[in-house]
Amino acid sequence: MPLHSKILLGLALGAAAGIAANLGLGPGHRVVAAFDYFIAGPVGQVFLRMLSMVVMPLVFASIALGVAGVGDVRRLGRMGARTLGFFIVTTALATGLGLALVRLVQPGTHISAEIRQQLLTDYASGAAVKIDAAKTVEFGMETLVGIVTRNPIKSAVEGDMLGIIFFGLVFGAALTMIRDDRRRAMVTWLEALADVVTTIIDIAMRIAPYGVAGLIFGVTSRFGFALLAPLGVYVGLVLGALLLHAVLTMSVLIRVLVGLPPLLFFRRIRAALVTAFSTSSSSASLPTNLRVGEQNLGLPAGVCGFVYPLGATMCMNGTALFEGITVIFLCQVFGVTLDLGQMAVVMGMAVLTSIGAAAVPGGSIPLMVGMLAMFGVPPEGIAVILGVDRILDMARTAVNVLGDHTAAAYIARSEGLWQPHMLPAEPTTGDSAT
Repeated sequence: MPLHSKILLGLALGAAAGIAANLGLGPGHRVVAAFDYFIAGPVGQVFLRMLSMVVMPLVFASIALGVAGVGDVRRLGRMGARTLGFFIVTTALATGLGLALVRLVQPGTHISAEIRQQLLTDYASGAAVKIDAAKTVEFGMETLVGIVTRNPIKSAVEGDMLGIIFFGLVFGAALTMIRDDRRRAMVTWLEALADVVTTIIDIAMRIAPYGVAGLIFGVTSRFGFALLAPLGVYVGLVLGALLLHAVLTMSVLIRVLVGLPPLLFFRRIRAALVTAFSTSSSSASLPTNLRVGEQNLGLPAGVCGFVYPLGATMCMNGTALFEGITVIFLCQVFGVTLDLGQMAVVMGMAVLTSIGAAAVPGGSIPLMVGMLAMFGVPPEGIAVILGVDRILDMARTAVNVLGDHTAAAYIARSEGLWQPHMLPAEPTTGDSAT
């Protein structure tokens, strides 16, 4: 059985077991809690941590090799401009779709004052943590200057992806300017580092079906239908908007800019989408993205090494769409009326803040706390959606990763380095991407 099929099977079995435990024993039952704490949770966390463990060295090696492989500084600048432009345009399209749908459906009008108060009470402690995290988020010139890391090792330890990306860009550019013999030696070392990291990823993916099952069991066993009922319209709106963006907006771009049938493209990247959905982390999905891009789509290693690490931080279509809808939804819940212009401001802020969101589960929540305060909504209001955020996080991360793959294929084609007819034959056994 191909590995991506095993991962899907693990996802289905874990979800089914979690739902059965939730309905049969209840989310707070000691047997369910013990199984999640001692078995399902640890297996899922081991898988997630093994992927996260290699993210920083993988980002550095991929970016540096990608820049050094491009060689021509003018091509690098053109590629970077196209990549950033694609990220911004697709994110704006996603937020525009969210604006239209949230204005049409008005999901906040379906939440009564009693239910709102109950949700605020139930998730007050989680909201306090998110508010504290929001206080550490800075905007403006400090954020821009902060991209230039003072200490790349410290950036790696603290998970500062933008700092590592900047260091990798400068390191790769400097490689093109030194003596050929020393450049070749350093490139060989970076390639060896990338090979070691790839081997670790292969080891991690062997336990992926079990890790995915453990992660999804923890979500579904705690995710009660009692919470879905009052928030059903909101959850359905976010999931529907994400689905529409994926199957309509992105499908058109895949057909026009990439030149492939959307269904074929989705089938080739399914392992990456499943990994993104199960881990809820663009960073943890990065190793799989690189393998899928090179082996299942046949994209050049230099383009993959340049685009995917940038996309893991900056291509946040699903996150921006979710943020915009959520802020407007909470404004409706708390009786704050927004006109069309103010909604457009919310969507614009969603585009900007999504770029700064941490590529980890729930990384966008602290950013929304600051946006709520801008429009007179109490920051504690974020507690209303915390209970259902996990399932929404899984879905929006998959959409983010879809954007990464579409961007990489578009950049490779626009640079004349790849064409649709260069798509490799799909493996009949196993899964070369994982």
